[in-house]
Amino acid sequence: MTVRPQPGRPAASRSSRPVVLGQNQYGKAENRVVKITREGATHHIKDLNVSVALSGDMEEVHYSGSNANVLPTDTTKNTVFAFAKEHGIESAEQFGIHLARHFVTSQEPIHQARIRIEEYAWERIPASDANSQFIGADEVKHSFVRQGQETRLTQITYDGERWEVVSGLKDLVVMNSTNSEFWGYVKDKYTTLPEAYDRILATQVAARWRFNWTDDEQRMPQWETSYKQVKKHMLEAFAETYSLSLQQTLYQMGARIINHRAEIDEVRFSLPNKHHFLVDLEPFGLKNDNEVYFAADRPYGLIEATVLRDGCEPRIPEDLTNL
Repeated sequence: MTVRPQPGRPAASRSSRPVVLGQNQYGKAENRVVKITREGATHHIKDLNVSVALSGDMEEVHYSGSNANVLPTDTTKNTVFAFAKEHGIESAEQFGIHLARHFVTSQEPIHQARIRIEEYAWERIPASDANSQFIGADEVKHSFVRQGQETRLTQITYDGERWEVVSGLKDLVVMNSTNSEFWGYVKDKYTTLPEAYDRILATQVAARWRFNWTDDEQRMPQWETSYKQVKKHMLEAFAETYSLSLQQTLYQMGARIINHRAEIDEVRFSLPNKHHFLVDLEPFGLKNDNEVYFAADRPYGLIEATVLRDGCEPRIPEDLTNL
């Protein structure tokens, strides 16, 4: 019989100037779960990428290697798939809330759970009337095409008492082909950019918004409706703003959301300016009357800002890279 040695804390941790463990977390990242809901011949799809991060009384596993308080990451993976069956996926937010509550309330050493979810949207493929009499295509309700507009996001954090739900989207590309200007800016000896009084304004929207729902005593938002309405107001503001700067457009997008959605207190945007430059066609004897552009890939201007409900404190991180 082999006797395994008992792990001991490194000597450095007992010295007069110890090395101290800081913030830590662990979990299973990017669990790809697809849930099919069948209502007779009609099917519905929820396609998620779920990442779980847990924190709490985990010092000893770092200091000595003791796993006594560690719920295996493989177990967290299994929980994601089991919950897809047991609870269904009504929305990314609701699914994340079920998971976070479970991990914090079922495991005493776990004090906080953070669930990050990306959702990939699918839309139903319409049937062809021409072939329906032969193959029954008018009855097909199980064929889908992946939507390519944006990726929906949410992050749920729960500590056993309070919730924080931050949702959003990324990779939503939008363009105004006119009603945008850029002039009157600071000029120095390095400035070569000509002023523009009719330009293309395009960006790839990354946005996060924080809900003011924080505890179970409050009425929970209608997550699906909220997402659709936030996106609607965001796009309407982009389209309806006569823009003198991308910063002005950003503020109008955030203000429209805050003014129309009472459940949201804070919006954070990261907007790369997808530059379109007029091509010089004079060498070919042609006049370019705001018709032909070169779409520049990089470098690009990057405009970022938070828009808040008056009296609220910002909580969304300034850097959205890992949120």
